[in-house]
Amino acid sequence: MTLDDVMNFAADQERGREYELADPVDGTPTGIKLWIVGPDSETAHKARLALSDELSELADADGRVSAESREKARLNCLARHVIRWDVKEGDEAVPFNTKNLLRLLNVQWVQAQVDAFAADRRNFR
Repeated sequence: MTLDDVMNFAADQERGREYELADPVDGTPTGIKLWIVGPDSETAHKARLALSDELSELADADGRVSAESREKARLNCLARHVIRWDVKEGDEAVPFNTKNLLRLLNVQWVQAQVDAFAADRRNFR
């Protein structure tokens, strides 16, 4: 591997990869597709910085952040890793925006799948 390979691998992660959510019980495809950036992408880097900033802003005078606030900040960070989607509600496409994305990510099994995919560099080779 050369320095060019290292740099190109990180840059390539910025385009994101398609991930289709799987049913949490039987593993069948759900038809819900998300495009997620890799952990070495600039978008992921900015998401981690925004997480730090958000936690700093939420801290009280003693530097404490409630569990609820930490969880909200973590979900905001995870949402920043998703760059587009193909999601339907009924027969209608659901607009891709932060509010709708956070609505989806509030489902525990969805969070777990998105988080695992986003963190695994093998998904971005």
